[in-house]
Amino acid sequence: MEIARGQRFKLADILPSGNSFELNLNLSAGGLKLDAACFGLDSNKKLSDEAYMTFFNQPETPCGGVKIDGMRFTFDLERIPARIESLVITLAVDGPGTLSTVGASHLQILKNSEEAASHRFDGTLFVAERAIMLFDLYRKDGTWRGNAIGQGFNGGLDALIVHFGGTVAEFTQPVSPPAPSKVISLEKQVEQEAPHLVSLVKKVGISLEKAGLTEHRARVALCLDISGSMASLYSSGQMSAFTDRIFALAARFDDDGQLDVFLFGNKVHQPEPMSLAGSSGYLDRLMKQYRLEGGTHYGLAIEAIRKYYYPNSRAKSGIPVQDKLPVYVMFVTDGQTFDEDKTIKEIREASFEPIFWKFMGIGKSNKGIKKGFLARLGQTDFSFLEKLDDLQGRYIDNADFFSVERPDQQTDESLYDLLLNEYKGWIQTAHQKNLLS
Repeated sequence: MEIARGQRFKLADILPSGNSFELNLNLSAGGLKLDAACFGLDSNKKLSDEAYMTFFNQPETPCGGVKIDGMRFTFDLERIPARIESLVITLAVDGPGTLSTVGASHLQILKNSEEAASHRFDGTLFVAERAIMLFDLYRKDGTWRGNAIGQGFNGGLDALIVHFGGTVAEFTQPVSPPAPSKVISLEKQVEQEAPHLVSLVKKVGISLEKAGLTEHRARVALCLDISGSMASLYSSGQMSAFTDRIFALAARFDDDGQLDVFLFGNKVHQPEPMSLAGSSGYLDRLMKQYRLEGGTHYGLAIEAIRKYYYPNSRAKSGIPVQDKLPVYVMFVTDGQTFDEDKTIKEIREASFEPIFWKFMGIGKSNKGIKKGFLARLGQTDFSFLEKLDDLQGRYIDNADFFSVERPDQQTDESLYDLLLNEYKGWIQTAHQKNLLS
């Protein structure tokens, strides 16, 4: 049985004759020194009993249900006490390097030396991660099941131990304290200059850690629709609150602590960037300066953003543009554009540039609503944005789309997870296609 990433299955489907088996990690390490471990977790997914972390310094659980020898685990699940509900197999880099250099590798589940199932993976799944939750054996409804997780962390084995609620000192020798990180410096700066954003910046950090992008750097732009239909969203303060949430992402991604802002309707405007010191009331001040306009032109806005970041781009001729830092664009609108053909042209050309476009539609989507005026009354047609998401003829897939009924519909945590959806995969492809150096 070939197990895909994220695939869940009953262990009995591959091991009908019992719960004793071996699990091997066959690795092409790419010059890395790698450590394997198994975390025995309780119902809260925490390492409540540190005797159930199985690794090179602690090679067997007290019950004898899990043993490790290098990259080979031996399991006897009948011995695992009821309080242990999940056994998570992990890999971590010991020393310099990241998992992105790992070659073609696979995890094998063996019964009587015969392969029952395997899961394949390699370094293309990773960017800056130094540790990964690779596989989970867990109980559900009294039955052991499996799941190929594939969730990475930038902090190595220590980050895994902390994530599971363990104490690093129990498993490692004391080391000198690390130098202050950029993240710590940023959080201090936010506390001093924009205390209203402290909570948001921390929540962004959680989503970035889950995505394995803690150390990732990018320039961030927010592109806002200022057509007349957006009036109530601005006057109610919803767009101002949403702008703060995007600025928190920019503060974590961009070392200069600024968010580039573009406004579009009939025309495109580029006001002064949003900064930490000027973040409070920023959008309210803009709305006094720029009137709402009567049209909606995505293509003009996309063109302006492209020219701002890459004025000498030769993407029109199909020549890729390479840069060290990507550009992440949050594009917000509540309706259809007047220039569909131009928009399609711009997005196709932009696929040769290191720019990722995240489109968010505001309104009740009519997707799945039956035809007819009355049925669609009060609904918004996002079919064109959906088309951009799946647009053919691009160098790489450079866009993602989602819709919300209101800018505040998602919790902060859910929004940041949505904003990072497809982005990591785009980064990996952009490196492969020489858009990012």
